[in-house]
Amino acid sequence: MLKIEKITLLVLSLALCLQSTAQDVYFPEFGEWEEKSPIEMSVKEEKLKAAIDFAIQEESDADKNLKKAHYLSAFGREPLGFPVGPMKDRGEAAGLIIYKGYVIGKWGDPERVDLTFSVAKSILSTTVGIAVDKGLIKSEKDYAYKYLGPIIPYDPQKAMMNKSDHLEEEDIFDLFGTTHNRKITWEHLLRQTSDWEGTLWGKPDWADRPQGNSSEWLTRERNEPGTVYKYNDTRVNVLALAALNVWRKPLPQVLKEHVMDPIGASPTWRWTGYENSFIVLDGQIVQSVSGGSHWGGGLFISTYDQARFGYLTLRKGNWNGKQIISEDWIRKSRTPTSVQPNYGFMNYFLNTDKKEIPAAPESAFFHLGAGTNMVYVDEENDLVIVARWIKNEKKSDLVKLVLESLPNPRN
Repeated sequence: MLKIEKITLLVLSLALCLQSTAQDVYFPEFGEWEEKSPIEMSVKEEKLKAAIDFAIQEESDADKNLKKAHYLSAFGREPLGFPVGPMKDRGEAAGLIIYKGYVIGKWGDPERVDLTFSVAKSILSTTVGIAVDKGLIKSEKDYAYKYLGPIIPYDPQKAMMNKSDHLEEEDIFDLFGTTHNRKITWEHLLRQTSDWEGTLWGKPDWADRPQGNSSEWLTRERNEPGTVYKYNDTRVNVLALAALNVWRKPLPQVLKEHVMDPIGASPTWRWTGYENSFIVLDGQIVQSVSGGSHWGGGLFISTYDQARFGYLTLRKGNWNGKQIISEDWIRKSRTPTSVQPNYGFMNYFLNTDKKEIPAAPESAFFHLGAGTNMVYVDEENDLVIVARWIKNEKKSDLVKLVLESLPNPRN
């Protein structure tokens, strides 16, 4: 009897210890994020200031008018490269450094809402992950076509159209109707290895970052899904439309209910699609969002709210004791793609072999978007860095400088 009592006491002691450890982790409440001075956190103040000064100094040279910036970039010179979604002039360089849960450094205006470009892909893949967690999608390895019915585009002009004049035109479309596209799984879409063929919202798959001879863009041999990685926003938008049809409600509503409200995000973020990305779903006109801002649209969000999402992924999907995203999904998102080892599920960029950020641990990862917008997540150093509008080639240097300011950095 005495032995059983000792075991019981040991179990209770361990449980209390684990509970105490969990309570020691700080999570910011809605509308606030506690700041601590570098000295309080044993951080080298001068080195941290040097890192922040560097982030400000290395602000992107691109025009703050993002429409102009688009047309002055390679994106604006792509076939059919014109924007079809809203854009917004960006602000100055901005950022936050979150160490052991507390803000120890900031610059610019972290409350300003700006486009975050392809960081939205991490948001998109999260909505798919929650669908898997909830059983709406049985497995990410399932064929995507098995989850979709006919898609009815919303076109108000058709209300005045005499269908007898358009007998050869389809009123609906099948997102995975071709023999090739029916081989595509959710995981292929998440890892950008699907090689989906077709046109969505007026943007053909071949028009995004076209490669090779233009005479072969339409007739090229298709790659077997899973065998070739290609960063392609048309295919990202395919995933967004497919996820919308699984959830049967707008993805921004899914995000708000299942992620942003539970983690205390502000009410200022907006996630949009294109002027032409509307469908009729269950009798409602619904917009399918974009997974980036390649052609406008996408996620408008503050630096603070980006940091909350990054902090959620740092804590393996757990927020103050509530599992928002399953730990298993976070693990899968951080698993290297066989044909692109520095990429997990979109848009988790991995530090495989320390190639992306040599000064950082190999386990570190970052959510990345043009601009450059980076949400760096480092479990080993209990660190999140949000850097907005920094030159892309300088983001690794910024991480190095921040790590050098920490008391005992692990790399």
